[in-house]
Amino acid sequence: MTTHAAVWLDHDEARIYALEPGKIDESSVIAPQHLHHRHPKGRGEAKEHPDDAKHFFHAIARSLDGVGAVLIVGPSSAKLELIRYIHKHEHALEPRIVGVETSDHPTDGQLVSHARRYFKLEDRVTR
Repeated sequence: MTTHAAVWLDHDEARIYALEPGKIDESSVIAPQHLHHRHPKGRGEAKEHPDDAKHFFHAIARSLDGVGAVLIVGPSSAKLELIRYIHKHEHALEPRIVGVETSDHPTDGQLVSHARRYFKLEDRVTR
């Protein structure tokens, strides 16, 4: 069981970093609207499928199975939409969310470093 994970997300993708002593596992989830682009028939009609966000958030939640504590970070409202999805659909994951922070677009190294400080993990973690 991974004890800590940091998730950076916006509406396009989620980058997930599972942090274990001496190891970092990195994965990503791409939002479905970038895989299947809809062509709206009328003006103002959504380009994404109505269930795209639900599928995106579900995939993120599945990637966090077995994680003890999760920090969610991102620049936009996607992180709050994920929290609302978790509250409504992923009750077992909800108590493991220990922090939600606003952050622009950090590099992978910056995000991992921030997560290690947040979780007070040792600095000697390798990829």
